[in-house]
Amino acid sequence: MRLRTLRVRSSGLFISGVMTVCLLGCSQPATQVTALRHFPLNNSNGIITRSNVAFDKHTSSDGNGSLRINATGPTVVRLFEVGDLTVENARLIYQAKVRTAGVDGQVYLEMWCHFPGKGEFFSRGLETPLTGTTEWTTEETSFFLKKGQKPDYIKLNLVINGTGTAWIDDIRLLKGPLL
Repeated sequence: MRLRTLRVRSSGLFISGVMTVCLLGCSQPATQVTALRHFPLNNSNGIITRSNVAFDKHTSSDGNGSLRINATGPTVVRLFEVGDLTVENARLIYQAKVRTAGVDGQVYLEMWCHFPGKGEFFSRGLETPLTGTTEWTTEETSFFLKKGQKPDYIKLNLVINGTGTAWIDDIRLLKGPLL
């Protein structure tokens, strides 16, 4: 009888200990989101696409200007190409502030990751595309990198699938934990 009571108490203590470890471990975030690159767009330096694109010092999410794109038809604006990253087993997040005026179609972020020997793969922010006229909105798209998947460069684009005007500002490339 005494042995059975001891086993029940030991089992209860073991289960209680496992639950405490799980609760403590699960209550802490695995990793913080960290900035890999930041492009505040205080000028048009470094922008790859130049046609129908201009620096707009009067319209901005942060008061320092933004990039204005006038689309007369569907267009992909190549903004930046980022290399020299050492990142794997993480979530890459392309985030930017976007505003639209009179857009007939959709506006969204697009990120291409190039892997040596494998080619390019993309992620598009089609979950929350902008259309019509909007105020500044934080848009993002993510790319999930498994262990061993290391892109050698990343392309950051803005897609206007239609016509109208879009502004983009405060571009960030972030690294976060896999979900």
